[in-house]
Amino acid sequence: MTEPSQGPQIVNGRVPGAPVDAVFLDRWSPRAFSPEPLPEATILSLFEAARWAPSSGNLQPWTYVYATTAEERALFLPLLDEFNRIWVQHAPMIAFVMTLLHSPKSGKPNRHAQFDAGSSWLSVALQARRLGLYAHAMGGFDVDQAHVVLNAPRDKYGIMAAIAIGRYGSAADLDDYNRDRETPSSRKQVSEFAFRGPLPDAVP
Repeated sequence: MTEPSQGPQIVNGRVPGAPVDAVFLDRWSPRAFSPEPLPEATILSLFEAARWAPSSGNLQPWTYVYATTAEERALFLPLLDEFNRIWVQHAPMIAFVMTLLHSPKSGKPNRHAQFDAGSSWLSVALQARRLGLYAHAMGGFDVDQAHVVLNAPRDKYGIMAAIAIGRYGSAADLDDYNRDRETPSSRKQVSEFAFRGPLPDAVP
């Protein structure tokens, strides 16, 4: 990683309010994906990044299942909301990230599992950009059916998100609604979510 530049940065139209590595600006969640298949070495690289994510007690509670073949995709794609299926159908890889709800060491509920799974997901997303790919996580899927199709018992796993991964495609392949939204989103200012001392009363 390079040191943050002290000069103005603009990546994909995004301008940070303070110096930050450009990798954080460069990561965004497009909907236009190329169907070009991903090499096995590339897929392994993505999950190797997830492997080294931080986790409480080093429990590493994340689990990923993924689909790349036509047969696998035929199982995974129907789990997504119709709105997501419209554009995810072009992505060469569909994955789900889930957490182990209980510690395999103590059997007790792991209240940090979701936090840790989020860390592993960000590792995947940033590694995707290093490889010239994009990763788009989604909450829009049938949770009940996903537990059945993915063979993930509810008492053992929490399914956090679906993820589309691939090379950037053509926005022309998107429907009108998604084509108009195909741009990196803005973010809140740091002053809206980071506070010195206790949380101010006025914060929602």
